[in-house]
Amino acid sequence: MTTLPEMLATSTWGRTLTPAELDRVISESFERQVPAGGFAARMGQRVEHWTGVIEGLLMSVTSADGKVSTLTGINAGGWYGEGSLLKREPRRYDVVALRPSRLVLVPHATFEWLRANSLPFNHHLHHLMNARLSLFIGMLEYDRLLSTDARVARCLATLFNADLYPEPRAFVDLRQQEIALLSGLSRQRVNVALRTLQASGLIRIEPRGMTVLDLEGLRNFAGVGE
Repeated sequence: MTTLPEMLATSTWGRTLTPAELDRVISESFERQVPAGGFAARMGQRVEHWTGVIEGLLMSVTSADGKVSTLTGINAGGWYGEGSLLKREPRRYDVVALRPSRLVLVPHATFEWLRANSLPFNHHLHHLMNARLSLFIGMLEYDRLLSTDARVARCLATLFNADLYPEPRAFVDLRQQEIALLSGLSRQRVNVALRTLQASGLIRIEPRGMTVLDLEGLRNFAGVGE
């Protein structure tokens, strides 16, 4: 089981800190556990922490006129909330745990101390926010231009963004229902899409999850129009 100090020390940004900086972050951060279906964060709340996922899977969602829309998934090793923390504005979306999750919370004061004292940490934030922007622009493309099969392919490919996750592995621990929620599709339609991707040689479906065989193929998969 990954501990809080291990999560921080092995994170992309944690590796850039000096030993003294890392020790301070570890001593001031703390862990929180969220059950499946529970809220890791609520829309409208004042944001007081930068949050990372030690274990589990989160989904950020928003709703307008009663319609729920998935924004993105946050896998183990991912971080979220830096935008609201920087702007000191209430959170604009809910964050829901799709499975039991362990989180690490870095207080706002610690976050600001890192910004003031660590140039590598600031560089990481720039890379992270740029990757986040690219992700959301890509999601607009998925919804407007891509086939359903391609939406599932790109949804899986986002879990392999080196700027968002430190060391992604070929095996993806995702259930079909979780992929359905992350991609905004039905479980039945996701099942069809996964079998199409497997037949195309891009993934191999496993008893619990799948193994990615061709990451670039997933990123570039267009499918057929629907």
